[in-house]
Amino acid sequence: MGVFVFLPLVLPLTAWPIARLAEHRLHPRVATRLLSAVAAVLGLCSSLCLALLAIVGTAQLPGNPLPDAWADPEVRAAVPHDEVIGKAAVAALAAAAASCAALLLRHVRVRRRTARALRGLPGTQVAVLTDELPYAHTLPGRGRAGRVLVSTGMLAGLTSGERRVLFAHERAHLAGRHHRHLLLAGLAARANPFLRPLRTAVAYTVERWADEEAARAVGDRRITARAVAKAALVSRPTPAPVLAGLAAEPGPVPRRVAALLGPAPAVRAWPPLFTTVGMAVWTAAAGAVVSAMSSANSAVTMFLILRAATPL
Repeated sequence: MGVFVFLPLVLPLTAWPIARLAEHRLHPRVATRLLSAVAAVLGLCSSLCLALLAIVGTAQLPGNPLPDAWADPEVRAAVPHDEVIGKAAVAALAAAAASCAALLLRHVRVRRRTARALRGLPGTQVAVLTDELPYAHTLPGRGRAGRVLVSTGMLAGLTSGERRVLFAHERAHLAGRHHRHLLLAGLAARANPFLRPLRTAVAYTVERWADEEAARAVGDRRITARAVAKAALVSRPTPAPVLAGLAAEPGPVPRRVAALLGPAPAVRAWPPLFTTVGMAVWTAAAGAVVSAMSSANSAVTMFLILRAATPL
């Protein structure tokens, strides 16, 4: 495998430019899908190569369940500095797996806790909860099912037009299955810390996507901007990164409002190559392709080496 096994661990750096540029130069829907897909591919490939390195490290540990032949010199020779790299990969893979499992467990707990709180309420898509705390979230369901959770405290601070924006925004989160993009980006960032900029960018673009859908449904970008700004002043943060809300975090809100006060972004599936954003997109795509090819080559090579080393 040689040094090529390390490429998927560092190739996420090629996606950093598009993580920033996509927020401003691409339509939010296109940016969300592109960033989450690139993050998923890069995160999966880096995890696979980390697992291959961990096999070499685990085989060196006393009392491990792997065949003794997997610790033979010809197997260890496939990884540079196998003694240090292999054992470090075991610890890194364990930490990444534990972090991803914690995120998934939190995701499940939040959904179950919210579902229990909604028992006994009418089974409509919108659930208005009697609560002075202002918040508006979505509870994704199977298929296209899902519910919008809005408190009376949030509704009390909005005008009728702004309430239309709120409901349109939350329905856009459900229709676009934004929680899946957030979860993919979150898992990828926990698998490889170099992917954290993509997770941050996806958290912003899903909100911008919902903002644009709300503005289109209401037909007034200024009212939409005002609703986003007012919700940000009074709302509480979402209980988990897999639940989207009208005002996700205080930081990006001024940028969202400024974008809504400008013209609607043009829908373009793929930007021209000879532009800054076009070159960033192609760089990220190339990084994902090379990462996939490198991890596949390393996996096949390791399989052949282990097969040859394993006695029949």
